Amino acid sequence: MTKLQTPKFHQSKFHPRARKVKILATIGPASSDPDVLRALFRAGADAFRFNMSHGDHAMHEANFRTVRALEKEFARPIAILCDLQGPKLRVGVFAEGKAVIAHGARFTLDRDETPGDATRVCLPHPELFLALAEGQRLLINDGKIRLRVKQVTADTVHCVAEVGGVISDRKGVNVPDAEIPIPALTPKDRRDLDFAMAQGADWIGLSFVQRPEDILEAKALMQGRGFLCAKIEKPQAITRLDEIIAAADGVMVARGDLGVELNPEEVPPLQKKIVNASRLTGKPVIVATQMLESMIESPTPTRAEVSDVANAVYDGADAVMLSAETAAGQWPEEAVIMMDKIACQVEADEGYKMRVRMLETPPDATTADALAHACMTIGDTISLNAICVFTSSGSTARRVARERPAVPVLVLTPSVEVARRVSLLWGAHAVATRDIGSFEEMIAKGKRMALRHGFGGAGANLAMLAGVPFGKSGATNLLHIVRLTGDELDEYEFEPD
Repeated sequence: MTKLQTPKFHQSKFHPRARKVKILATIGPASSDPDVLRALFRAGADAFRFNMSHGDHAMHEANFRTVRALEKEFARPIAILCDLQGPKLRVGVFAEGKAVIAHGARFTLDRDETPGDATRVCLPHPELFLALAEGQRLLINDGKIRLRVKQVTADTVHCVAEVGGVISDRKGVNVPDAEIPIPALTPKDRRDLDFAMAQGADWIGLSFVQRPEDILEAKALMQGRGFLCAKIEKPQAITRLDEIIAAADGVMVARGDLGVELNPEEVPPLQKKIVNASRLTGKPVIVATQMLESMIESPTPTRAEVSDVANAVYDGADAVMLSAETAAGQWPEEAVIMMDKIACQVEADEGYKMRVRMLETPPDATTADALAHACMTIGDTISLNAICVFTSSGSTARRVARERPAVPVLVLTPSVEVARRVSLLWGAHAVATRDIGSFEEMIAKGKRMALRHGFGGAGANLAMLAGVPFGKSGATNLLHIVRLTGDELDEYEFEPD
């Protein structure tokens, strides 16, 4: 594991956020300038998403350098999530660039590459002709056009337009009623994944997951480099949700395509189902898409959008995501500031702790889980400033965050990579620091890091969670409560993290 070489300093250059939910901001043309990215981080962005559907590798490489420079500037680990495009299904082209399908009209999708018209167009995906059946739906251009399959042959799909409209070149096709036998990774995705791993991406977002095998395929290519986030945006994924969560390292509620393939009223309860299922495992869950959509063009959001973000925070999501708001919008910094304000306001609500714990997360029958649960109850019983977790893999931090304790989680790890990955966890303030080798060193380092990173002064209480023997992964078996005197930082002022 890579060791972080931090400079000697008296105080962290960046104190903990005032909130526990994290903000994931997408980088794009509106935010790729280093000064804008710095402003987004200062405004509240905790992690950055690279959308591999847009831009080239040279552009993304420049953004990687910028984010890593921010890490050094603020002495804070910052997670990077590279979101793969996935297998996009599209129609072919039209003789005049577009056509109008009348309501109730017959329309055919075929394998003929001749440019289409108002009666037919090419569907350049042979696998669809094997998967479709009579009565199923085809949604084109984000559902603006809805076709119902009437007959399928080896080369044609005959449909009737339940909702017609203008159809143009290469518009996307969604197939909500069938599991499509296509790999989760296209050749482009494989190239993008190789690039992301070479750049040191912390998370990979896998699009259009339908089954756990999709995740296993991607993780085999990743070879332990980075964590994998399963994007839930297909109805087929819901039927195997628990298996998918078990195979992944985290989950994203990708409401864009999910909202196309499902009826709009079905999405909110499914969002809560996905969030709860992820929280039960302790794996981070991100709520994404159109959270502050109007802020692409407006400096203020709608009241409905504010409520949408607030509800995700109340539900206990680990992170909320901004997409086009920061990637292509006119008000990227204002969007982050607004999301930060909403989250802080919700977490300051006296009913927030009760709401976020309405989901029972019973500990597994392990020592580590029992101690993580004890940290939460101790924080409710006595005045704790933070829970200090020593971890080499991040699993102990995940267990503690799952309990949604009332106080922040100070995660100390000898791995820069782990510090970045766990920075998406609810309530986690990750620090890459030298490993410990004894009980006395654990106490001294925990106190020093708490002071250095702004978790209280003289008289503050800390719960420390670690494993003996020290340095061995998966051996969490020690919980200790300590009180800060305020002299610890002076005693170790010249020792780096």
